[in-house]
Amino acid sequence: MSEMTRITDRVGLGWRPNLAAGILSDLDRIDIVEVIADDFFDAPRRERRALRTLAAQTGVSLHGVSLGMASSVPVEPKRLDQMARLCAEVTPVSWSEHLAFVRGGGVEIGHLAAPPRTAATIDGALANLARAQTIIGVAPQVENVATLIDPPGSDCDEAAWVCDIVRGSNCDLLLDLHNLYANAINFSFDPVDFIARIPAERIASIHLAGGKWISAHGTRRLLDDHLHDVPEPVYELLAETAARATRSLTVILERDGDFPDISCLLQQLDRARQALAHGRARQVNESEEEAAA
Repeated sequence: MSEMTRITDRVGLGWRPNLAAGILSDLDRIDIVEVIADDFFDAPRRERRALRTLAAQTGVSLHGVSLGMASSVPVEPKRLDQMARLCAEVTPVSWSEHLAFVRGGGVEIGHLAAPPRTAATIDGALANLARAQTIIGVAPQVENVATLIDPPGSDCDEAAWVCDIVRGSNCDLLLDLHNLYANAINFSFDPVDFIARIPAERIASIHLAGGKWISAHGTRRLLDDHLHDVPEPVYELLAETAARATRSLTVILERDGDFPDISCLLQQLDRARQALAHGRARQVNESEEEAAA
């Protein structure tokens, strides 16, 4: 059996209370559920028990939003301990965090901010990721973030910065394709080139989402707001990623508000599966052509 035939991609949804009924009634069409870990750090016992029940029914991944991995400031030990306890309780398929900073000088900024892309933030991220793996016992997947401004003080581009962190750590990449798409549009770079520069064997998971156009400082920007359907160019980037990735992918559709009927979200999951199949077929064809050459 070839390596390609052993690849089994999974497609699922981000857990939100508004979607709970739809998710639970359609688990036969949802391969995995991603849960915001921070929502359960201080949750009552009954809610954590319900999460364990969900994990017994389907695959669950935990997604962090408050650790602030990509910072010269060390991650707070309390938050790592909370993530460790939750991972021990739930035994997730994986856990992940953003390559962002969320606090500085004791101030919580309330946003996943892109840090300056410098050697200092690479070193800070590597130290934080190593500390997280030591405490939690499993390395996180790390996610690229969207930004409306090119981080001032940067001395390398986003792809180089992400690659240095992935290569320098024991972490795989959670590639957020709408974040990539928005940044590519807002700062005029080629998202396909970005994907090509990422070590293919380190791409483990994918996020899909939608956004809207806004005006920021007199400039038209694409905002990643998770309140809209996935645009077609993001599915095309998913096919591109699937054509390059060398391992099974976990694809999660994120929706944080303006929730449509669950049937609409399930249709988007099916569209994601089509894009994955298209990319995998392309990979097989290209491999066969290379072998025949």
